[in-house]
Amino acid sequence: MKLQPTQIERLVQNVLDRLKEKQLIQFKTSEKEVFARAVALVTADFKREDDLVHEVHKMMDDLEKQNPGGFDRRKMFPLLKTRLAKQKGIVL
Repeated sequence: MKLQPTQIERLVQNVLDRLKEKQLIQFKTSEKEVFARAVALVTADFKREDDLVHEVHKMMDDLEKQNPGGFDRRKMFPLLKTRLAKQKGIVL
């Protein structure tokens, strides 16, 4: 999934605001530091998924070269992505 940096920031701010509103979180450092760290973590997680997608496309290209004609990319993409994500410990 592609999200713009501003969308990620709004998402993180919304989660932090709701946690504060329900008094489920207390900050040991400044809220700015927590916000920045959360944005970095969410951005890194989306980057991992993006890297996974690129790796799956590369795998499909290789498989297509080995099996010309009998290969359906639409069906193979979710299968390969799910399997590779499970192997790498990525939650989709």
